[in-house]
Amino acid sequence: MTDGATDIAGLHQIIDRFDHVLLDQWGTLHEGQSIFPAARECLARLRQAGKRVLVLSNSGKRARSNAQRLAALGLPQDAYDGILTSGEVAWSGLKARMQAPFAELGRRCFLIARGGDRTIVDGLDLAVVADVDDADFILLAGLDDAAAAPERWRPRLTGAATRGLPMLCANPDLTMFGAEGLIPAPGALARFYATLGGRVSYVGKPHAPIFAAALERLGHPSPARVLMIGDSLDHDVAGARAAGMLALLLRAGVHRDQDPNSPDDALAPHWTMNRLAW
Repeated sequence: MTDGATDIAGLHQIIDRFDHVLLDQWGTLHEGQSIFPAARECLARLRQAGKRVLVLSNSGKRARSNAQRLAALGLPQDAYDGILTSGEVAWSGLKARMQAPFAELGRRCFLIARGGDRTIVDGLDLAVVADVDDADFILLAGLDDAAAAPERWRPRLTGAATRGLPMLCANPDLTMFGAEGLIPAPGALARFYATLGGRVSYVGKPHAPIFAAALERLGHPSPARVLMIGDSLDHDVAGARAAGMLALLLRAGVHRDQDPNSPDDALAPHWTMNRLAW
């Protein structure tokens, strides 16, 4: 977009441009404490206008866990049409084993997850092993704050990378909120593993599988009638543009320091807005 993104005050200004909405979670609906009041009102107005709303999150946890969290923060499940997470897409891929990268992965999994959460492997034909040396692949779903620094993992992952152990990253985000501010997220550890020589496959924004799954969930509409709203150029905007969707960047979100007027069309949103509002 050589002329730059158009800044708008609210979605009512572009309501005729889309039929479906994909909403990022963190920085868009909330920042971990409670749902933004303007976001709650915006969802209600979108539903009244007949728009379908799907929450699209790079959470390594499954959809049900995220829906429960949103409800606890003040957004009931009847406020939107569904939720799709990178963890859910990873789980579905590992369950079906129909396409790459899932079909090529073995059955012995070394799981890295936040708080010991194992829901991403529940119901799967996988053996979770305690030693990475016994694994066929690494499943990276989340990180505890204390283990977020990629360098902490060098002793455990160097050998795995050397022997070609594949990693499936179910959360490509590079940063996340910790107790003391932004800290490295699973995507940062995945990048670190790649620098060690490891092979990494990603599930989540901006990569194609999660956007394809979103279109399937919405009934395969034209991507040109789907609006992705989020606060990340590298994840929300880039993924939407690659999928042929419309993109709106929120300037006051987690990635508020990013310049929306990217010289690269692949990273240029169609519109910008301060925060999600009607």
